[in-house]
Amino acid sequence: MHEGIAIHLAPEALFYIGSLPVTSTLFTTLFVSLLLIFAAWLSGRTLTLKPSRYQAVVEAVVTYPYGFVRETLQNDRVAKRIYPIVMTIFLLVLFQNWFGLLPFAESVPFFHSPATDLNFTLALALIAFFTIEFFGVATIGIVKYGAKFITAASPMAFFVGVMELISELARIITFSFRLFGNIFAGKVLILVTMFFVPLVLPVPFLAFEVFVGFIQAAIFALLTLFFTKIAIEMHGEPARTGRSDGGALAT
Repeated sequence: MHEGIAIHLAPEALFYIGSLPVTSTLFTTLFVSLLLIFAAWLSGRTLTLKPSRYQAVVEAVVTYPYGFVRETLQNDRVAKRIYPIVMTIFLLVLFQNWFGLLPFAESVPFFHSPATDLNFTLALALIAFFTIEFFGVATIGIVKYGAKFITAASPMAFFVGVMELISELARIITFSFRLFGNIFAGKVLILVTMFFVPLVLPVPFLAFEVFVGFIQAAIFALLTLFFTKIAIEMHGEPARTGRSDGGALAT
């Protein structure tokens, strides 16, 4: 009998710590995270006053996104505090996606693309959700923030607030399933093409999945940023700048 295509939703449990399984996706997440931490440490260790080409690229990767975050939020204090979170989400998702496309990532038992595990995407979604809620409460206050969702101004305002609350909670599902669905579908497509036409046809699909991996990382990070901007603003009011006037975010 010829071997067929085996596609599994659940990650493989490598070993157990007590009753807690250490899965292949968790191992891959930790492995890629350590690689990113090492790369950050190495980049910071080699900084000089006269930047090399590598240092110039690293500085551009750091400064340009920060400028975008700052201009989007129009609040320096929030931008400084949320930028590390948004950038970490982007880099982690990006390199997890790209790592999953490497030839050995699916053949070595210890590695498995984390974004094809709903546990990973759900954990990221919860991080993004609580980040958004934290900055919303910290910036405009818990009373004003809560008034976005629960208000007795009128029956219509109350209904709209409840719908916004449901929409807020639904972000956990949309965040997690958007990333999971796109990456998992891409992996299935590549596996199918490799099984039927193993030499030439998978190449353009692999190139496309590199692009998809970048887009999905950018979407996850940008949605976290844009929803934070909505969270730190009252209805009908622009976000305060948080600059020389002391800022809006409580210290």
